[in-house]
Parts: sequence; structure tokens; C-alpha cells
Amino acid sequence: MKKLLITALLAISVSAYSQFTLPAASPRQKVEQQFSMSKITVDYGRPGVKGRKIFGDLVPFGKVWRAGANSSTKITFEQSVNFGGKTVSAGTYGLFVIPTEKEWKVILNKDSQQWGAYTFDEKLNVVDVTVPVQKLAEKQEWFVIELNPVDENAVNLVMKWDFTKVELPLKTGKPETVSKIVEKLKEIKQIERDAAKN
Repeated sequence: MKKLLITALLAISVSAYSQFTLPAASPRQKVEQQFSMSKITVDYGRPGVKGRKIFGDLVPFGKVWRAGANSSTKITFEQSVNFGGKTVSAGTYGLFVIPTEKEWKVILNKDSQQWGAYTFDEKLNVVDVTVPVQKLAEKQEWFVIELNPVDENAVNLVMKWDFTKVELPLKTGKPETVSKIVEKLKEIKQIERDAAKN
């Protein structure tokens, strides 16, 4: 009976602990932002500074970086977007950067499934945009990607880590088409409201 009780307690303990995982060194985060008629989603790993020299050392200047940690950063557009002045079709892309001290080249690549940037193939690049580096007044310990709304058809993609910040504007890819669709949707909503009154 005693052995049976110990076995049962062990089974319960193992079951309880199996619900937990070890803390991730670079926790994964998913960021979503409503954008125009759809949304933008970014899925990335968040490394910490942890007392290290980041840009120019851990993340070398002039080399492709995965814009995060572990598997490559993925960005999904549910509608076409203007990515820093260049139109990109809806879809999921790998988000990579080539940092230098004064500017970053931000890249969308067709391969969003690779680990890190070890098999990065520039032939699969869809678009790249160069943006200036801004210095932060306060240290950003954990790498972060933000999608900050500007208006209903524009969002700023912001990346911050250590004392470095870059910002890239995203806008509706086909504004004339979107405007027409939005007007039609408003008409439909008005018809629904009118029908509900009767």
C-alpha cells in the first residue's frame, strides 16, 4: 500500500511539473496590430543585452542579422503594404536587417522558416529599405519590435535594443483600391443599420 501511495504521488508530481517549461533565454513574442482592413503580425525572439556589447560585436556591423533570436523573425501582412516606399504583396516574410553604425538595411525575404540567418539567400529578397539609426536616451534591455499606429492606413515598424532604435513606415499598399472597398463596406453597414430599425 505504501509503495502504491508513493508511486501515485510521484506520478502526480511529474504530471504537475510537466506543465512547466524552463524560462527561455530569448522568449518568443507575437505582436499584432490592426491595419487598414486587416492586420500585421510579427513573431520574433527577444534576446537580452545581459551585459554584452551588442551592435558591432554580438551583432556584427555589415552582416545579415535575424532581427531577434533563434528562428528567423516572421512578419505577416494580410493585405498589400507600402514597405518604406516599396509595394509588397500580402503574405508572410522573413524579416532581416544588415546593421551599420549609422543606418540599417531592413529586408523582407521569401524564406521565413529558417533558423537564424545561417542559410540566408539574398536571391530570395523581396525588398530592402535603408533607415537611419536613432540613439535611445535609456537602455532597452530586451530586443523589442513594436507596431505603432500613425492613422488607420499607416503604422511605424519600430525595433529597439540596447541604445539603438530604427523606425520604418508601413502604409496601405493600394490606397485608391482600399478607399473604394472601405466606402462600399460603410454602405453595407448603413444598409444593415437601416434594416435593423425596420
